[in-house]
Order: sequence, then structure tokens, then C-alpha cells
Amino acid sequence: MLAVPHTPLTDKMIGAAELALLPGGAYFINIARGAVVDELALIEALRSGHLSGAALDVFEKEPLSPSSPLWEMSNVLISPHSASTSDRENRRITDLFCNNCGATWTASLCATVLNTETLY
Repeated sequence: MLAVPHTPLTDKMIGAAELALLPGGAYFINIARGAVVDELALIEALRSGHLSGAALDVFEKEPLSPSSPLWEMSNVLISPHSASTSDRENRRITDLFCNNCGATWTASLCATVLNTETLY
């Protein structure tokens, strides 16, 4: 399972060489960002049978083109990137935003802070 942010350091971090390091028959799950995987290399690893399958909710270019071979591959599960949406998600996002906004006004530390060096 791949779960990393997309930064200049992780751009296309998974390519043909990295996929070849996985054991034959492995399944590849990407819940990170599409740009961290070389999609053509992934398609080739799936077509060749080196990978038994993949579960993807992110792609190099979104939305995924209707002409992408991934749509037709029986060993690929495609799900929406919002698959984790719950009935409480919007409230949590709003609360986080309001708390961070209040922290900014009072010069307190925000609950979520972007590290400008790592970009996450």
C-alpha cells in the first residue's frame, strides 16, 4: 500500500524498477497521490502479470481518461478518491478550519501546519 504525499521528492517515486522489486503476484494499492506512480509502468506490470492486481483511487491525471486501459483491466479496482467520506466529515473539516482560524487570531499553534520544507 502506498500512502505518501506528492512533493518534488516523491514525484514518480514508483516506476518500473520499484514495481519489479515487488514479489511476483503482489497487489499494488495506491491511496497516495497519482503523480507518485509512473502509471505506464504500473499498467505494464499489470499486463505482464508481475502484479496480480491493483486498487487505485488516484491517477497521474484526474479524472482518469475514459481511454485509459486501467478501466478495461479485470485485475484493477478503481474507486473514487472520496471513498472515505462519512456523514461526519464535513463537520470535522469545518471544526478544524474554525479552530485553526481561531488559533491564528490568538497567535496560538494551529492543529495542522504545513512544513514548507517537506510540503506536508
